[in-house]
Amino acid sequence: MLMMSDAETLRRRAETARRLRAGVGVLSSVTLQRLEAQLPWYRSMSSSDRSWVGLLAQSGISSFVDWYRKPDTNLRVVSDIFKTAPRDLIRAISLQQTLQLLKIVVEVVEERVPDIARPVEQPALREAVLVYSREIAFAAADVYARAAEARGSWDARLEAMVVDALVRGDSVDELASRTAAFGWQSEGPVCVIVGRAPQRSAKKGLDGIRRRASRWADDALVGIHDNRLLIVLGGVTELDDAVEDLSDCFGPSEVIVGPAVPGLAEAATSAKAAIRALKAATARPDSPRPVKADDLLPERALSGDQIALTELIERYYEPLTSGTGQLLKTVSAYVEFGSSLEATAKALSVHPNTVRYRLRKITDAIGLDPTTSRDAFVIHIALVYGRLSEDGVLSTNDKSHRERSSVH
Repeated sequence: MLMMSDAETLRRRAETARRLRAGVGVLSSVTLQRLEAQLPWYRSMSSSDRSWVGLLAQSGISSFVDWYRKPDTNLRVVSDIFKTAPRDLIRAISLQQTLQLLKIVVEVVEERVPDIARPVEQPALREAVLVYSREIAFAAADVYARAAEARGSWDARLEAMVVDALVRGDSVDELASRTAAFGWQSEGPVCVIVGRAPQRSAKKGLDGIRRRASRWADDALVGIHDNRLLIVLGGVTELDDAVEDLSDCFGPSEVIVGPAVPGLAEAATSAKAAIRALKAATARPDSPRPVKADDLLPERALSGDQIALTELIERYYEPLTSGTGQLLKTVSAYVEFGSSLEATAKALSVHPNTVRYRLRKITDAIGLDPTTSRDAFVIHIALVYGRLSEDGVLSTNDKSHRERSSVH
């Protein structure tokens, strides 16, 4: 049987609880006014989110009143309070902002203690407020930790879906919807780096690569598909340095840098070029690491890459056919006679200096120097495909060629 002092304590506590319950509306109104006055992030929220924040604050006050009335019951923690709110609200309000909200609620209740409780009950009420605020702060941290863990798992799945979409070459619209869900923020150019996956723990390795890539880019995606590692970089200002640094993240064999595209929605174009270049790179054993996909256009075209074939013709063959055609005749003879100035000059009935002059004009026109072995090879392949295309033997829209060049 309870002693008189214990019964009196419970009676006084119950009376204070009734006063608290009666003042919930006032406490909630004052709290919302204080939020409006002191928290800029609250003022900038949408009306619906502000409404939910207000309900959460009121729910927290009501929860405290229930617990104060029956102190032997378990605290109604934040996880229970947040069950009534939309899941996206945890994304809209950070843990720091939640603690700021809690601080204001505690301040409002403490200020109203003299109006709510009798003098003899005021110390106990203040102590209860501090206990409750401490417990609810720990519970809030737990809620956000669990939410971050779940969001990390979900983001990893979304990242894998985006990487798969890039490899498949999904349309711009489909990629845009996936990247919007993933939360890609960068509005800068995007490029895709492709190479063999490293031989290490997949999760541990990808986490480290992602952190490393994020140091260079505004946004980064990392994924493994069919033993290929793909790194997608958005908004990189020092691409060459970034690629050089990230090359160590790949396994042995070539590392291919796809062409830059305007945004992530078009990144499938960069990924497709890089993947096809990776397949064709064995035809150029001495290729540098890393190497740009566009630097392997001849090998890609020979392996059946329709896009590379078209690029070769448009970049290098068609500019040489303009004007009198002297540049085309000159470079054709030059590569045909093994880069010999004298043989070329004799075949064209011109002076060797004329050949030199025309070769410089060719470099200005297409950005390749026919006097270097690699550029001469690229030009030679472009000439072959260009002639076949003009003669109708090869069409740049050839269906069977497209099928052979598809990414599997």
